[in-house]
Amino acid sequence: MIFFNRLTMMHNMKYKLSALILFIGVSVSVSGQNKVWTLQECVAHALENNITIQRTQNSLLINEQDVKGAKSNFLPSAGASLSQGLSFGQTELYPGSFVNRTSTSTSVGLSVSQSIFNGFRNTNIYKQAQLTLETNQLELDRIKDDISLNIVNSYLNVLFNKEGLETAKAQYEFSKKQLQQVKDLVNAGVQPKANIYDAEATLANDEQRVTVAENSYNLSLLSISQILQVPFEGFTVQIIEIDTPSAALLYNDIKPILNYAFENRTEIKVAEKNIENSQLGTEISKSGFLPSVSASYGFGTNAFYTNLSKTEEQFFDQLNANKGHNVGLSVNIPIFSRFQNKINVAKSKIREDISKLDLDQTKLTLESNIQRAFTDAQAALKTYIAAQKSLEAQQLAFSNLQERYNLDAISSFDLEQARIRLVNAESSLINSKYDFVFKTKVLDFYMGKPLVD
Repeated sequence: MIFFNRLTMMHNMKYKLSALILFIGVSVSVSGQNKVWTLQECVAHALENNITIQRTQNSLLINEQDVKGAKSNFLPSAGASLSQGLSFGQTELYPGSFVNRTSTSTSVGLSVSQSIFNGFRNTNIYKQAQLTLETNQLELDRIKDDISLNIVNSYLNVLFNKEGLETAKAQYEFSKKQLQQVKDLVNAGVQPKANIYDAEATLANDEQRVTVAENSYNLSLLSISQILQVPFEGFTVQIIEIDTPSAALLYNDIKPILNYAFENRTEIKVAEKNIENSQLGTEISKSGFLPSVSASYGFGTNAFYTNLSKTEEQFFDQLNANKGHNVGLSVNIPIFSRFQNKINVAKSKIREDISKLDLDQTKLTLESNIQRAFTDAQAALKTYIAAQKSLEAQQLAFSNLQERYNLDAISSFDLEQARIRLVNAESSLINSKYDFVFKTKVLDFYMGKPLVD
């Protein structure tokens, strides 16, 4: 499991998404009641049902409402009022003379106000709301990549453990044949009976390795089924062989990869939009130094009745007679805000500097990851070639020692040591193959190649 320990220590986990999907074709098959999940189906299911993605999508809906709210700030505000009053009791008509008086009053009003100028505050708030929406949409894409990578990592673990299981089974079958061969040689008097015990011990160890490999394989299936939130019983994934990699997968020059990544990577775009957002925040803060202008219009009328007078006009006649209009224009000029406007602008400029530093750091991190991936891919190819040669050598050595063992020229201990070296060489080749494919596909991912051919 050395290969997977390295995978978990990688800074950019998005590498593995392309490492499998670009390299593996997918198909759907159904056997009895058990569904065989392809990689594409696993990723699609996770993206559709993941709670984090659903919550982020709901947050985007809120951002869309924020954009609508910022846009509505350009519209005038209007309001209407209607009031009805009743008063009764003693009223002094003139000194020393009181009478019971009952009166009713009705008033109707309509007002409209419009902001004409507020230092471009509304304009910048609207732009900022749009930028926030676009930034969060990019963040959603990043979250989807992370979720997909989690699925792909689990799927890759299944493939790795499946290949390890097949290797363990093959070794177990070989040991069974070896045991039978030893028994035949012992019965023929060529080898001592003690060699049977050694062969049986070897077979028992190989059987244990098969059990451990089966457990690892089942645990990897359990892991991906839990991520997908589907029942584990009967769950299985499509096992696909990864082709033998070659040096043709490598890139000769890193510059095209860097240039494409700097122009198209999501993290770069998010950092750039954060700079724009902070710049708009500075403009909003500066609006506190500028005057604001607003206009208003009002319309109102009223009607009044009292029991002390019998000459009031009819209700609607009074409303018509008492109607009035008013138009206003107000200018608010800031003179002294206890330095709050100055402080707000200073803080906004500091946020601009921070966002620019964040962009520089993002570029440095991205470049470092690509440089590391490029170097690792070259080293992985050399490791893979060396593992191939090592396996060939160990196979030849084991074959020669096996012939000598059959002739009773070496001990069973020497043969077992050669077999262990052969098993380790097979495991190293599996590790190096996955490692090389993974690291070369990292570069494909940074080059923006399609995830599914």
